[in-house]
Amino acid sequence: MKEQLTLNGLDFSPEENLSRYLQSIKKFPILSSDEEYNLALQYKKSKDTTIAYKLITSHLRLVVKVVAKYRGYGLPIGEMISEGNIGLMYAVDKFAPEKGFRFSTYALWWIKASVQKYILNSWSLVKLGTTAAQKKLFFNLRKIKNRLNLIDDRELSQNVLQDIAQSLDVSVQDVTDMNMRLKSHDGSLNSIVDGDSDGTTEWMDFISDSKPNQEETLAHAEITKYRKQMFNQALYVLNNREKDILFKRRLYDKTITLDDLSKTYNISKERVRQIELNSIKKITKAIELMQ
Repeated sequence: MKEQLTLNGLDFSPEENLSRYLQSIKKFPILSSDEEYNLALQYKKSKDTTIAYKLITSHLRLVVKVVAKYRGYGLPIGEMISEGNIGLMYAVDKFAPEKGFRFSTYALWWIKASVQKYILNSWSLVKLGTTAAQKKLFFNLRKIKNRLNLIDDRELSQNVLQDIAQSLDVSVQDVTDMNMRLKSHDGSLNSIVDGDSDGTTEWMDFISDSKPNQEETLAHAEITKYRKQMFNQALYVLNNREKDILFKRRLYDKTITLDDLSKTYNISKERVRQIELNSIKKITKAIELMQ
């Protein structure tokens, strides 16, 4: 699919001229439900890249809408769009139209996943923490502040900090540190798109209603089920000890300590940690091979 990145004079990697790219993608028609379904069926059977191109170009605006919601992280918009477009291409390859969902609903998950992965890598979350709760904080703090109308650079009150920390299952210090990192990058969605030649295109123009509709809710459940199935299938690469350590360290509501597990298996805490990390790598590789 990489060959399709510059078909028909349109570069799917818009870093150099974002304004021209945003104008270019407006010329591609939005597919009807029937057109989308028929094209998806044809592509699944033939893997014809010209069909994939039609599906991709009709959804480039969806990528921009997703990226617009992440523009406050201070990263190059063009690069985030490029990453989102890669997620869109993955979605085309893996979409199953016979399940009855709109392609845009399915593609939304892949686009968000690609953009979020790029953001996490760019922000070096090793320094911020890599737990699920801290990642949730990273992507939800600004959303919560907007809901509370706290969009300026003032410090958050102790009560607000405590409420946010409780709702996202992190410490008050985590919220304070993350707010310091993020607030300098906050920006208005009414600001003009960088490089817009006529100065009239606002980021708000690319934002759609974020409330999930019935299709999105069903698709999310379907994708969650799919990911769970893949994970369960990938468990075959682990032996019983590896499974036990992985589940007790990462998947139980109450995490079992390295010390407790080292006593259970009569090995060092460092060895437990190595088994935990190696198990994750083995699972990840197994899932990649299945895709």
